Amino acid sequence: MLNVHNLTVSFAGSNLFSGITFKLNKGDRIGLIGKNGAGKSTLLKVISKDIESTSGTMAFDKEVRIGFLRQDIDFVEGRTILEEAYMAFEEIKKLEARLDKINHELVERTDYESEYYHDLMVDLNECTHRYELLGGYNYKGNTEKILQGLGFQREDFDKLTNTFSGGWRMRIELAKLLLQNNDILLLDEPTNHLDIESIIWLETFLKNYSGAIMLVSHDKMFLDNITNRTIEISLGKIYDYKKPYSQFLLLRGEIKEKQLQAQKNQEKEIKATQILIDKFRAKANKASMAQSLIKKLDKVERIEVDTDDNAVMNVRFQVSKDPGKIVIEAENLSKSYGDKHVLENVNLLIERNSKIAFVGQNGQGKSTLAKIIVGEIAHGGHLKLGHNVEIGYFAQNQSEYLEPEKTVLEIMEDASTDSNRVRVRDMLGAFLFGGDAVDKKAKMLSGGERNRLALCKLLLSPFNVLIMDEPTNHLDIASKNVLKSALKKFNGTLILVSHDRDFLQGLATTVYGFKDKEIKEYLGDIDYFLEQHQIESLREAEKKTVVEKKKNKNSKKEAFKSSKVGEKELKKLKNKLTKIESQIDTLEKEISEMDIALAEDYETASTNPNFFEDYKTKKNTVEKLMEEWTLLEEKMELN
Repeated sequence: MLNVHNLTVSFAGSNLFSGITFKLNKGDRIGLIGKNGAGKSTLLKVISKDIESTSGTMAFDKEVRIGFLRQDIDFVEGRTILEEAYMAFEEIKKLEARLDKINHELVERTDYESEYYHDLMVDLNECTHRYELLGGYNYKGNTEKILQGLGFQREDFDKLTNTFSGGWRMRIELAKLLLQNNDILLLDEPTNHLDIESIIWLETFLKNYSGAIMLVSHDKMFLDNITNRTIEISLGKIYDYKKPYSQFLLLRGEIKEKQLQAQKNQEKEIKATQILIDKFRAKANKASMAQSLIKKLDKVERIEVDTDDNAVMNVRFQVSKDPGKIVIEAENLSKSYGDKHVLENVNLLIERNSKIAFVGQNGQGKSTLAKIIVGEIAHGGHLKLGHNVEIGYFAQNQSEYLEPEKTVLEIMEDASTDSNRVRVRDMLGAFLFGGDAVDKKAKMLSGGERNRLALCKLLLSPFNVLIMDEPTNHLDIASKNVLKSALKKFNGTLILVSHDRDFLQGLATTVYGFKDKEIKEYLGDIDYFLEQHQIESLREAEKKTVVEKKKNKNSKKEAFKSSKVGEKELKKLKNKLTKIESQIDTLEKEISEMDIALAEDYETASTNPNFFEDYKTKKNTVEKLMEEWTLLEEKMELN
């Protein structure tokens, strides 16, 4: 499907990566990994032809279709969610407009024997056939199914896209991409704005995808569940293994150990040969042997060990002072945005040193509650912070508050105090902003670099309660591991809002599930929550099925008692329905035969003076029968 050869991309005279070569085949699910700034997103942009490479070639199969989920998306305002999602079906929408125009003309015109009318009929046949091939009769249902899978509710479908946050708009773009019949999917951090349920749904969808996938993700569990191949970009080179992420790490380690051993053995041989050369040089009769050994040594290809970029940030969260036993107490807490009620009658008691995770679908109030606790937004009910509580808060969009025109150093110095200003450069170094990197403007930083800077800035203020809303977005896997390790060692109270299952494992001992304006406490880790949540979902589904069956049964009984239709009438309705279905089937076959006759031999077909009138009559009869069939179906449902 794609052959990449000797690809090089340079910025400002230095290579981001150089001479990389790989093939992308059908069925490949590649996890593209590497540190922030290694060039992962850039490689996707080159493959999608958003940007050009400095050198190298790319060869694509003929008519290959590429879909690319970018991190930054622009939407045309004024469209509803459904309208925007339907933009994925550009050709189908054009065909719909064309078919509507043709049908309108056919109704208006009476020149059945004219050449123009014949051309319209041929065009109608071709357009209808193409419409069916593209799935024109199914695309609306598929669209709704995928939107719901990604967390949208039916009542959201007719709302304007600009009333939703960037994360939700990213989901719309992802839905459009999944609806298109692409051969290659390029996904740049697709899970960043998805909740756990939507991530699990996306995993299932991608597992069944028949084309090739190349995705950038820092979610280890997602990578392991989806990918069958891993390409790592490190220090300008790539390492390509046909294994998912965790297996890749083990294999990469084993290969490196073998390389080191082979290198040691080779160095021993070279050293021994060099000793012989030095020994033979001293003797005139052995000089030719010395020269022969030198030539042999020159031809030896030195074994190289794969180099790793092992630089990681150094994070340490210290508790400012000991707070009281109860750090946060909430009673009858509520929050509404206009008519939308997000939280209602929430009661909460959080004790010192608790490790808590807020989880649930987007829009259920997790970030809202975090903002209420830190005093960022107004609310109903009562909230009380405990004695000596000092809160450190990392907002989901924390990096957006970094002034774009200021340098890394200026941002830190502005946030520092007299007591910690002297430590600013050391702190930046610990977060991998060393040397000239401190002079980079915020607008030039990658998403991961901006998050690292926001984390560094957080440490300038003392705290004993740490609230973090999606802290891992854009962070590379190495940085996430360092952050997780630091949070494990944090002796204060921790509240995490996150959809990253792997990150939450081992961090939270209590999970608060947010659903339908309420919060439910689960006294266990994220795995326990997911297990219980699945059981509860199954029970809800079972209850719903039982209730619906009883409801339908009761409503049918009541309808039967209240009406005088009875079994005889029901039988009549069934017979009539069967008869109409048979009539429709016969007429549609006849119409189809007439379409074929027109397309194959217009002159012969048009010699019959009643041909076009008969054609139109049959079409109108089918429409009337369909209306009658619909009414009968509704009557059947009531009985």
